[in-house]
Amino acid sequence: MSDTLRLSRRAALIGAAALPLSAALPGRAAHAGAEMKGPGGKDFNRFMLGDLEVTVLLAATRPVENPHGIFGLNVGVEEFEAVSRAAFLPTDVSQFFFTPTLVNTGAELVLFDTGLNGAGIAGALGAAGYAPDQVDVVVITHMHPDHIGGLMTDGAPTFPNARFVTGQVEFDAWSKAGNELFEANVAPLADRMSFLSGGGAVAPGITAVEAFGHTPGHMAYMLESGGRQLLVFADTANHYVWSLAYPDWEVRFDMDKGRAAETRRKVLGMLAADRVTFIGYHMPFPAMGYVETRGDGFDYVPVSYQMML
Repeated sequence: MSDTLRLSRRAALIGAAALPLSAALPGRAAHAGAEMKGPGGKDFNRFMLGDLEVTVLLAATRPVENPHGIFGLNVGVEEFEAVSRAAFLPTDVSQFFFTPTLVNTGAELVLFDTGLNGAGIAGALGAAGYAPDQVDVVVITHMHPDHIGGLMTDGAPTFPNARFVTGQVEFDAWSKAGNELFEANVAPLADRMSFLSGGGAVAPGITAVEAFGHTPGHMAYMLESGGRQLLVFADTANHYVWSLAYPDWEVRFDMDKGRAAETRRKVLGMLAADRVTFIGYHMPFPAMGYVETRGDGFDYVPVSYQMML
């Protein structure tokens, strides 16, 4: 075979390889590419904790600019950026998650927090196979807008058949604050509310844990069944790096920043020591994980398949 023929065959093979696959196949016409589908994934995560069926709901998620204006208010720009880079996080924007928790005790359907608005929580419940009128108990961990926003829909209770539970300290503080959303969404439900302190029971296996600081009476809730525990810790830490890993960093939304930091250290230390699973309202969905100590702070360890076993 001549060198010229070899070069010609090689050139033809290279040219054919460069063609799109559809063009290289006989009788196959090229078509336009498939349309972009956009972000996807499940809107809920469901598992058993002993005899309790727990469903974590994704009620909303959105990007928020300038995270250093929210987290690490007491540290400089260079430290904030260095910590963020080490965690592969951008410093100009963060992603917020809003994740109410639903617990089926076998006797009652208990919802922890209600998201930003009635439509959002109703949609999240619907994605998980429930309707608002099936909820028996609504527990409000604290009175920030993204937790009480879904209590009302167009001026009417979103959960018509529910009783409501919240902390006594939290309710008393906000009832004196003159807050517009509290007056519109919480006050009208006061005659259907019961109030508890740390150690109080919402239902068998669901116990209130004082976690004050983020708000005056902010509560977490310990779930216990079948020898297993899980802490619904609401806004004890608002970000898995900038708040959980660095518990002394000040957070704009913490009403008592010093006490909130003390609470973070106490709660996170307990979770690490006892190896207890937790759900954090603003953690990356599905908002669940474990805590381990790391130097003077903590590391967030996301769940993998543990809750399936």
